Amino acid sequence: MSVSEKEFLQQIRQNQGIIYKLVGIYAQDAEEKKDLYQEILLNTWKSWPTYRGDAKFSTWLYRICLNTIFVHKRKVRRLDYRESLIEYASLPDGDVLLNDDVIRLRQAIRTLRETDRAIISMHLDGYENGEIGEIIGISNNLVAVKLFRCKEQLAKLLKLHL
Repeated sequence: MSVSEKEFLQQIRQNQGIIYKLVGIYAQDAEEKKDLYQEILLNTWKSWPTYRGDAKFSTWLYRICLNTIFVHKRKVRRLDYRESLIEYASLPDGDVLLNDDVIRLRQAIRTLRETDRAIISMHLDGYENGEIGEIIGISNNLVAVKLFRCKEQLAKLLKLHL
């Protein structure tokens, strides 16, 4: 195994939570989760030679994940799934069940439009508006506006289920 391959695998291991989370938010069932996860890994590996380190690896990975997911969604042309989340079974580190608040939040996030899901997901991961805008391809101000609207929409949805 080359140094480049080792470095790639190390980065993926350190940041695999991003992939799992995004796949969990956008995939509709277990089979689609597996397919998306593999497709993201493949696209990340194909793009690995172009990673220059200008941005954090996690930021670069987020962009690849979202691009892969959006292309996949356009390919399958499925209706946007807005019903309740069937089950978000486990986290990557074993069979850790999520608490009710996290499950409700993820269910609410799944009702958002694709771009809004990406924005709120990155926000919850601690990304600044500038980084989110760079990844999504929108202005800093538009990120702030969309984030505000997402939070309002999520708050309304979560209040309904209390």
